[in-house]
Amino acid sequence: MQRILVDQQNITRVTKDAVPTEELQPGQVRIALESFALTANNVTYAASGHAIGYWKFFPVDVPGQGLVPVWGIGRVVQTRSDSLNVGTRLYGFYPMAESLVITPEVSSGGKVTDIAAHRLDLPAVYNRYLPVKDTTPDQDHLRALLQPLLATSYLLSDWLDDNSYFGADQIIIGSASSKTGLGLCKYLAKKIDRGFGIIGLTSEGNRSFVAAAGACDQVFSYDEIADLPRKASVFVDMAGNARVKAALHKHLAADLKHSAAVGISHWDAFNPKVELDGIKPEFFFAPAQIAKRRQEWGKGEIDRRIGEAFMRLADEASKWLTVKVHMGLDTAPAVYEALAKGAMDPGEGHVIRLI
Repeated sequence: MQRILVDQQNITRVTKDAVPTEELQPGQVRIALESFALTANNVTYAASGHAIGYWKFFPVDVPGQGLVPVWGIGRVVQTRSDSLNVGTRLYGFYPMAESLVITPEVSSGGKVTDIAAHRLDLPAVYNRYLPVKDTTPDQDHLRALLQPLLATSYLLSDWLDDNSYFGADQIIIGSASSKTGLGLCKYLAKKIDRGFGIIGLTSEGNRSFVAAAGACDQVFSYDEIADLPRKASVFVDMAGNARVKAALHKHLAADLKHSAAVGISHWDAFNPKVELDGIKPEFFFAPAQIAKRRQEWGKGEIDRRIGEAFMRLADEASKWLTVKVHMGLDTAPAVYEALAKGAMDPGEGHVIRLI
């Protein structure tokens, strides 16, 4: 089984190796990956792998190396389980590799959960796999590229609404060119009678892309933070760039009502020890908002709303997203390295297709 290992201390350093195919134990199934997406989200998984536990999902026997999780679709090719048949296709959380062995538990509604011992204490949302029919490659690619990112976007918009936007007059989205950031801008823009402005914060090179997406009231580059209006604000940070965060906190000072840390796409500029003026950032963890809504709204409702929200934006994705398909696992290292170095066009989505 071939796989792509990432150095946990230098996440731009990747190697490909092969390990013997493990023998299935009773109750297990082997899933061969058909395709998976690579986005800046995967870079965040690597950058926060120890802090949040992403390295724990797919442990390896090579010290200092890890398998970065990806979202994709696979097909059951071997089974010793009475729950899943060969040929079943599953969308979900996979390693950057050719295959994955899981211990499936299938609910009455057909959803599959990996109940392998090492995953039991990890966030449940990442352990669930959704059966999918024989969809087209284009459908598979959009699902893998956008569903996990736009789910986070929707949960952020729901969380902001849940907290009455912290009384803010403007919501500032850092790294607004990222798919999660742009998704949040679009969900916020669809709010009826919203009483806040939407400001996209991005690099000068990505300014025109964010502006053309049409979801922000204003777009500022990172070098224009001193020009941001001084009014009650919430900062939702997808990038984790310490210099940008420090400048924004200093400029807005007491006007900053909440600072949310979501991603670390600028992982090489991340510094958790940097001194910040005003309030301290709080980490937003999407599975926590899911758990809260499941308790409040009942089983299945938050999943239904996320699904509907995803479809609304996915239907218009062709206006701002070009899907680039790369054939073979051998192509994954170059794509991942470019994403980790911030060298990708924000208007492109990259998919690795194995079959």
